[in-house]
Amino acid sequence: MRWILLSLFFGFSVPSFSQDPYLFIGTYTNGASKGIYVYRFNTSTGSGTEISTIKADNPSYLAISPDGKHIYSADESEGPAGSVGAYSFDPLTGKLLQLNIQSSMGNGTCYISEDKTQKWVVVANYGSGNLTALPVNSDGSLAPAAQVIQHSGTGINKERQEKAHVHSTIFSPDEKFLYVADLGTDKEHIYKFDPQQSVPLSEANDSFVSVTPGSGPRHIAFLPNGPYLYLISEMAGTVDAFHCDKKTGKLTEFQRIRTTAASFTGDPGSADIHIRPDGKFLYASNRGVSNTLAVFAIEKDGRLTAKQFISVNGKHPRNFVIDPTGHFLLVANRDTDNIVVFAIDPASGLLKATGKELKVPNPVCLKFLVP
Repeated sequence: MRWILLSLFFGFSVPSFSQDPYLFIGTYTNGASKGIYVYRFNTSTGSGTEISTIKADNPSYLAISPDGKHIYSADESEGPAGSVGAYSFDPLTGKLLQLNIQSSMGNGTCYISEDKTQKWVVVANYGSGNLTALPVNSDGSLAPAAQVIQHSGTGINKERQEKAHVHSTIFSPDEKFLYVADLGTDKEHIYKFDPQQSVPLSEANDSFVSVTPGSGPRHIAFLPNGPYLYLISEMAGTVDAFHCDKKTGKLTEFQRIRTTAASFTGDPGSADIHIRPDGKFLYASNRGVSNTLAVFAIEKDGRLTAKQFISVNGKHPRNFVIDPTGHFLLVANRDTDNIVVFAIDPASGLLKATGKELKVPNPVCLKFLVP
């Protein structure tokens, strides 16, 4: 009740859910983890209950189909070839069933997305520096890859940027474009996307934008119902703000801001970036020796203002997620085997640890599904 009253007072929209959402947890399985974990998350108390698990090989990133019936995993195996897993999901039992596994046509498979038509799954292969489009069969399983795009080039950091390293494949809100961050070449690539074609991706007219050398682009977030895109760079520990032309996909940068406090001098290891559903606040995670979350206010002109840097109460926050109500932020700390639950202040956007945690081995990806 307190949250509802505060939300009404501050004009913060609260979705209504008839039942608690599912929380899917991807992990690294080189330790005690079994694979993909399924929890039920209580949006009133911020607590979670384990429902089921299924074995998988390093399911380091997950995608949920728009209809909620299928889950896809980027299986980041340590061998020469990565793979992509397809699963059906039963919302009544909370259980996953593996449908099939396909080659990712690369290695170090680290990101996966499915388009709204549910015809295509696109994956990023960090190790081999390419991206792959796989057709989705009518039963939700995956067909062999139909398109592989290889990136090339280097960056100024000879150890980290010795070649291309594709780190994410993210559709624009209208899905006319696919945005691809390449850590190795300091570029955000832009591809036109047509789900009706047998080969769905082609280069846009403005096919990429370069960021400051040595940045290491990783993930992006789009402002809901706005013309702005935000790119987090792993090596530099920065967020670059861009105006995004919805017709052409072209990006025009207008701000660059740190993800750590001015006094911080170590390795930021920035990882993930998300925007609260109402579009008022942006959040970013830092690994390295920082192990923090950064909170930014999004101004009317799209510029960011730093508001808070807070400990994640763990180590290596590779990924985090905002729950469907916008009340909670959950961060996956890989090296301390815990998922820490923070409360989000509805007015200021600031974070406060609730004291609640989920104990999961090596968690690295969190996704919500409202049944």
